[in-house]
Amino acid sequence: MITRRFFVALLLGAALLAPISLFAQTRSLKKIHVGVPAVSMGNIIIFFSKEARIYEKHGLDAEAVVMSGSGIASRALIAGSVVISPITTPAVMSAVLAGSDMVILAHTMPGVIQSLMVRPDIKRPEDLKGKTIGVTTFGSLGDFLVRYMAKQKGLNPDKDFTLRQIGADPERLISLRQGTIQAATLSHPSFILAQRAGFRMLWDFFRDVEYPWSEIATTRTLIKQDRDLVMRYMRAHIEGIARFKLEPELAKKVIKKTLRLDDDSLAQESWELFAKHRLAAPYPNIKGMKTSYEYVATLRPDVDVWKHKPEEFVDSSFVEELDKSGFIKKLYEK
Repeated sequence: MITRRFFVALLLGAALLAPISLFAQTRSLKKIHVGVPAVSMGNIIIFFSKEARIYEKHGLDAEAVVMSGSGIASRALIAGSVVISPITTPAVMSAVLAGSDMVILAHTMPGVIQSLMVRPDIKRPEDLKGKTIGVTTFGSLGDFLVRYMAKQKGLNPDKDFTLRQIGADPERLISLRQGTIQAATLSHPSFILAQRAGFRMLWDFFRDVEYPWSEIATTRTLIKQDRDLVMRYMRAHIEGIARFKLEPELAKKVIKKTLRLDDDSLAQESWELFAKHRLAAPYPNIKGMKTSYEYVATLRPDVDVWKHKPEEFVDSSFVEELDKSGFIKKLYEK
């Protein structure tokens, strides 16, 4: 008969034999919520890092919270519902000008891989007059890009056409196919599917707009309260970028799962495109923020945006520390 003393001793022995690192990691995991303004290739690193268990490696139990657009995500960040989110630069700037302490830690892409897809009969910008354009939400990246490009082309986005909030890429593509809208902002690979369906690309935002993209944003309050947590997230995200580049099979698996793709060629093309352009050392791109300044200036005529320095909206110290310490370089060593 097994005595109680023997049973306790057996449990203690098992505990001593278990890997110490497992207990240490379990104890140190910090639960966080990461805001995701859209399920897209632009935000794929969040889903990849979760699937590859990179967050756990850095002591985080990260849960992706999907929202509709940067406007909603920024409000969630300000409220503390999420601690990190890829919120667009104009949204961060607008929030800061309104009194928020939001801050951009990184720009992980040099441009926006997104397009305005239109019906075949829309061949020139002026053909958009009287049409309806689908975007995620007002205040989202797509909304910003359409308004910015329209003004560059001499159009008035408040008068010449109608912007309609529709939701994620799949919903906008369906609306485009059904004819309830005549144009839509679509990211990759959705704009490829639109092209296959006979729609044409009117604006290529990656080529036409100088705009650093795929930001990592948080609040200065969180940085002051728990800089270590923010640094652990940055380590995980930047390692996620490296492994996304170096592990194509896992990356394509995550792409297909996250975007619900069953097309191997689209997954391959998506991986190639984003692995190529994703930045290994994603410093906040201060020079590239000019476009955001121009746009925010039109939204806030009551504030002289140009008097505010880029440093008021960014914190480069996290990427700089990870870069200078050799952390980023080691991720790419064989």
